[in-house]
Amino acid sequence: MFSLRDKKLADDIISQIANTKVHLRFMHVCGTHQDTLVRHGLDFLLQRCGVEIGQGPGCPVCVTTPKEIEEILLLAKKGKTIATFGDMTRVPGVTSSLQQMKTEGCDVRTVYSIEDALMLAEKQKDREVVFMAVGFETTAPTTASVLVRKPPLNFSVLCCHRLIPPALLAILQMGEIKIDGFIEPGHVSTIIGSKPYEFISQEYHVPQVIAGFEPLDLLMATWMLVRQIKQGNAVVENEYVRAVKTQGNIKAQQLLQQVFETVDVTWRGFPTISKSGLRLRRKYEIYDARMKYEDELRKLADEEFTEPAGCLCGEVLRGLISSKQCPLFGGQCTPENPIGPCMVSSEGSCQIEYRYSKK
Repeated sequence: MFSLRDKKLADDIISQIANTKVHLRFMHVCGTHQDTLVRHGLDFLLQRCGVEIGQGPGCPVCVTTPKEIEEILLLAKKGKTIATFGDMTRVPGVTSSLQQMKTEGCDVRTVYSIEDALMLAEKQKDREVVFMAVGFETTAPTTASVLVRKPPLNFSVLCCHRLIPPALLAILQMGEIKIDGFIEPGHVSTIIGSKPYEFISQEYHVPQVIAGFEPLDLLMATWMLVRQIKQGNAVVENEYVRAVKTQGNIKAQQLLQQVFETVDVTWRGFPTISKSGLRLRRKYEIYDARMKYEDELRKLADEEFTEPAGCLCGEVLRGLISSKQCPLFGGQCTPENPIGPCMVSSEGSCQIEYRYSKK
């Protein structure tokens, strides 16, 4: 886990936290952070120091709604070639999953990037190819970069991209749990920088630290939050200085602004969150699957879709419960037989907890 030098530094950080005698609850919004916390046992280590760290809505596959899944399933049934990431194909919808649809003869392709989906469209000009675009500010620029190059007209995007800062605001406004501080995602922050988080600290007096993904990164970020609280501060600090700049990635931000506009969208487990989603601007509507196949998708417009019976992924994503507190966890719901998306995705807290609790 640590070199001798890193272990000494880790021990020093843990000792500093323990000596403060705090009882605090922090939230992060990143699947990679959750993996690091659980895989290295940092969650238990920090709990003994009085700090609990839970995962919020930081898994893009997990926050994708049942309705969005039903949209892509319907397009698959209608004969479109569907391209998306592997985790997304396994998420159960209300009626089926993309993986199941593939076994029934639908053309569903697992891809590693939107570039792979574009290649499918270029090679199969007689097929309509729909890329299901999920992810936060980290992956949205890759979608934008393809669309500005004017791909072939048999290519379209079902846009399910979402933005992290509005979700953090929603969690605070809902007031369901007490959050003493946020550990912000390093990947997202390389794109947006640190400024988009500042309003949270200013308006809600909640300290924040942008963190990298190594065990020492998370330990240091935790200590930085504890230190802020002990000093009565609430600002955005950047632990991940080796990758994140204050202004972020300007070119990527310009791409996002050029291709997308913000819209109000629902997240799994959440009500509608203002300006938390992305939609293609009018200039790029010819690549918007919801516009292109509006007639075919109309039957879903007014339907309400609920979570699977007994599934508490929504409560997990809001930080109300831990994965193990879901009654389905590890019994009816496993990675081999997932009921909800948090057990499907490698970034989902349920799958991470299940994976490492078996070791």
